[in-house]
Amino acid sequence: MTVTLTNAPFRAEHVGSLLRPERIHVARKAFKEGAISSAELRKVETEEIKRVVDKQIEVGLELVTDGEFRRRFWHTDFLEHLNGIEGYVPEVGYIFHGNEETEKYNIRNVGKVSFPSDHPFIQDFIEFNQIVDGRAVAKQTIPSPNQLFHVGIRDETIYPSVDDFAEDVIQTYRDVIQAFYDAGCRYLQLDDVYIAGLSAPSLPFNDEGDYNRNERIDQALRVINGVLEGKPDDLIVTTHLCRGNYRSNWAFEGSYDIIAPTLLAKEKVDGFFLEYDDERSGGFEPLQHIPRGGAKVVLGVVTSKIGSLEDKEAIKARIQEASKYIPLEQLCLSPQCGFASTHHGNKLTEEEQWEKLRFIVNIAKEIW
Repeated sequence: MTVTLTNAPFRAEHVGSLLRPERIHVARKAFKEGAISSAELRKVETEEIKRVVDKQIEVGLELVTDGEFRRRFWHTDFLEHLNGIEGYVPEVGYIFHGNEETEKYNIRNVGKVSFPSDHPFIQDFIEFNQIVDGRAVAKQTIPSPNQLFHVGIRDETIYPSVDDFAEDVIQTYRDVIQAFYDAGCRYLQLDDVYIAGLSAPSLPFNDEGDYNRNERIDQALRVINGVLEGKPDDLIVTTHLCRGNYRSNWAFEGSYDIIAPTLLAKEKVDGFFLEYDDERSGGFEPLQHIPRGGAKVVLGVVTSKIGSLEDKEAIKARIQEASKYIPLEQLCLSPQCGFASTHHGNKLTEEEQWEKLRFIVNIAKEIW
């Protein structure tokens, strides 16, 4: 059976990343030590992608991802392959809740930003889509263009003006979207920690610098909507807002209240994946800013951070609560984030991961 995009985002969803199997960890280590070739590593990754595509279909999902199995981090692997951006090892990593420091790796601006025609993610998608072979919708996840506006990334000697930087980032991502579309992608998700951070009580990763929070919010909207200008009508694009996801830890908290009147109300995406798995996310009231009949809201009320299953009736009650602010027909269900935003993965087992996804599929069938 071929699944179509008619209802994307789907009632039962997942954000993207899946726990890396031990076989990939072993192969990565062997490659790093020179014991196997890049082709041998890729063969292992491909075989494991085939396995998890089959597994996602088996648990009842209408969309599948490659689990981000060819990446180390959810964002840097993609961004460092853009022209004008490079990866590097900083002196410190990000500092998460409880003063946990992440693995040290980041990206920085080293030249004019543009999209290279040989970006490796395009071929990765082509091969992934061939594996899916129409049995489900192949969803591609990439970091949002707004990730490039974190403090410390833009080189002010190359781009003295943030507006000039934004102009090049917008054009780069327009080219990204077209390249994925030409490769056969019809469901693209933009993962965005940056705009979620703009709603935190104190700005994480984003000091006031030369422009304040409100200016950053307005600019983030201009960037996303600028990127989406002229996108193909049959390409579904969603945004996933994340407050940090590293080895089951989180980076910051804060409701969507501050960004909702601008970003949730006016971002021209087809859906929002929103974290709602604990009190850090605040209430559902900000959902009232999303136009009726507009973007769908994928409620992340099931956590990906721990393996134990939530109470089914409690999850259904939360969905009903959200429907006070946005029609039930505009709602969907997913985990609040991926299961492995980085290669380290969250603190649960692979079987627990699959049980979470089965749980979501079953609840969605009962509600919708």
